[in-house]
Amino acid sequence: MTQYSGVWNLGQHGQAVANQNWTGIAPPTVEYLVVAGGGSGGSPASGSVSAGGGGAGGLLSGILGITAGSFITVTVGGGGTATSGANGVSGSNSVFGSITATGGGGGSGVLGSGNNGVAGGSGGAGHGADNGVTSFGGPGISGQGNSGGSGFPTTGYGSGGGGGAGTIGLGGSSASNGNGGAGIASSISGAVITYAGGGGGGSYSTITTGGSGGVGGGGAGGSSSAGTAGTANTGGGGGGGSYSNFLGGNGGSGIVIIRYPSQYRLASNTTGSPTQTTANGYTIYSFTSSGSITF
Repeated sequence: MTQYSGVWNLGQHGQAVANQNWTGIAPPTVEYLVVAGGGSGGSPASGSVSAGGGGAGGLLSGILGITAGSFITVTVGGGGTATSGANGVSGSNSVFGSITATGGGGGSGVLGSGNNGVAGGSGGAGHGADNGVTSFGGPGISGQGNSGGSGFPTTGYGSGGGGGAGTIGLGGSSASNGNGGAGIASSISGAVITYAGGGGGGSYSTITTGGSGGVGGGGAGGSSSAGTAGTANTGGGGGGGSYSNFLGGNGGSGIVIIRYPSQYRLASNTTGSPTQTTANGYTIYSFTSSGSITF
């Protein structure tokens, strides 16, 4: 027989019924937000290029069925680490059980035909200045993110911005570097927070301002400086490095958040030290490092 906690009230026909405060029962479903690590911005391999911004980590949200007693692995993807004189490095995947968000693609930083931004959850952007050959942004994954912007191939050398979970990264032009694509806002943590913004394109000497990072943790492109890193635990892409061999910004690490109505009991066990809170009638577990949860 199911055991209820709480108080008894009179039902429609006067019979006693229990308030459904099911503190001894595991939730049948949980709501999830899974954000992968962002890609790093590209780092110019020579003084004749400005580098593309990194793509944001893929973002997935939805509802997952839960079996009581189930053990669910949680993986929080790290951001890509920028490498001197090279394309950006893609972020790592984040995983919640059967749900996998793909790491963001690295931005392009090396001259050469076909050397484009890297595909990912959101795509990395193309670099500027390739002697008439366009460096294209990498594609994103439908339902997780968007493509990065292309670099401008001739005079002006504008680099592209990395894709975000909400919008594409903007392409570079003869007068500006592309901004990173915007992320997506979520209230699953109890506050409205935007995740998975793309990194801005790095600057060339004739364009002094790097592209802005996309809202949601994207790093700004460098301006006679290194690109700005994506914000930790947002999946933001790193900003592209600027002219004269300045390093791209690292991608921001991802995050996994789950919640369910607080009428249900707490998880029986967790690893990885998630933060457990209660807000707006929900029990919330936020993972900023890998671990597990058992219901």
